[in-house]
Amino acid sequence: MSTLAAPAGAQCRLCDTPTTTREDPSGDGPVSLEIEASLDFDRLIMLGDGEGSATLLPNGQRSVSGMIGDMSGRAMVGSALVHGEAGRAVRVELPTRIELYSLSGARITIEDIVSDLPAGAKLDSAGTLAFRFGGRLHISGDAEGEYRGDVPITVEYL
Repeated sequence: MSTLAAPAGAQCRLCDTPTTTREDPSGDGPVSLEIEASLDFDRLIMLGDGEGSATLLPNGQRSVSGMIGDMSGRAMVGSALVHGEAGRAVRVELPTRIELYSLSGARITIEDIVSDLPAGAKLDSAGTLAFRFGGRLHISGDAEGEYRGDVPITVEYL
């Protein structure tokens, strides 16, 4: 009795035409966003009831106006890191306004959210892009308490 070996099921790599193009021509690889530090106005010194604003810019510049007398030295801008395909152009969308709520249901707003992203933002050779963001906190009336909210940020390839 003799047994015959079955032919091996391998593809000849020499038969394929070599290519020098990217494996993923659609460029639909994943892109992700990591928040490294949250935008935090920490504590504000209020001079009484009324309206006021505290501004914290991406470069760390701070200012106050109206009923707000000062901002804590621990206030910090938000910072984020985008991860994706090296060299790819991305669009990062920040909201122009968000609302913050206290446990008691009181509300304040952060307006004019800005970042230090360059025009035509691109991921570097390691596939990362770091940026910082800030905004203007607007307070009206008695706003004592701790407030929380989310800053929805969208990132996509161009």
